[in-house]
Amino acid sequence: MTKFASEVEAADSLAASYKNLTREISKIIIGQDEVVRLVLTGIFCQGHSLLVGVPGLAKTLLVQTIATALDLHFKRIQFTPDLMPSDIIGAETMDKERNFKFVKGPVFANIVLADEINRTPPKTQAALLESMQEYAVTIAGQRYELPKPFFVLATQNPIEQEGTYPLPEAQLDRFMFNIWLTYPSMADEVSVVKNTTNDEPRTVNKTLTAEEIMAYQHLVRRVPVPDNVIEYAVQLTNKTRPGTAGASPIATEYLEWGAGPRASQFMILGAKCNALLNGKYSPDIEDVQAIAKPVLRHRMVRNFKAEAEGITVDQLIEKMMS
Repeated sequence: MTKFASEVEAADSLAASYKNLTREISKIIIGQDEVVRLVLTGIFCQGHSLLVGVPGLAKTLLVQTIATALDLHFKRIQFTPDLMPSDIIGAETMDKERNFKFVKGPVFANIVLADEINRTPPKTQAALLESMQEYAVTIAGQRYELPKPFFVLATQNPIEQEGTYPLPEAQLDRFMFNIWLTYPSMADEVSVVKNTTNDEPRTVNKTLTAEEIMAYQHLVRRVPVPDNVIEYAVQLTNKTRPGTAGASPIATEYLEWGAGPRASQFMILGAKCNALLNGKYSPDIEDVQAIAKPVLRHRMVRNFKAEAEGITVDQLIEKMMS
């Protein structure tokens, strides 16, 4: 494991590595700074991320570019209606000597891109559950550990589109972040078109190793957090739970149900990492607020009244933070 002389030196190293990473990624990915920041935050927190956006916003290219910059083993799974669980985790086959052997599926990689995860039925989506939570798969009673570090970065199209299957709540909850991608600005789209319609090769240099990433993951967990910051995160999560003692009135009015304890855990982990990336050694309430939306938005379910009035989940989160 990578060694540092002190925790301060390790924290400074992470901030510097983050700057180098974003500089390399920006060679390919233009104008998605906040998305890149959240994906990298999830990786340093050992969390999985869900990228949501209409086709054509470079979600797949973003994940491929990050995997290259991190020098990690990368596999892409294209989710389709006929995909089977064994196509993801692997299966036992019989060799020439009539012995069974396990052939590993594409989930055995450091970064797994689950492309258009909501294009496949829930049975196959659920095949990722054990790997995302346990970092292992079980075939015929035998447990197989996945390589470390391990991340699932899933992309999905908006659920309003035809031919999509909403992800089960149990699987949604295992994603640390739900990251929304929007259309680029006019200036960014001009840059994208210029850079992608010429003959100049663009290469991304490898910036970190797997060993360094795991060292930073442990560092994030060692960051001290003031009690008032933890209490703020827990209170914010409680505000999302309609009908409970700590619920916000707007949650009771506009939500079917809210976030569980995993949201509080992810908000504190994300706040720790956000502080380190900003050159701080301990998070404050602003760091919790910076990552609250991507942590909470897929853990809150609006009721009919909210949908009828056109009130979004992000608007509800903003009101609860104010």
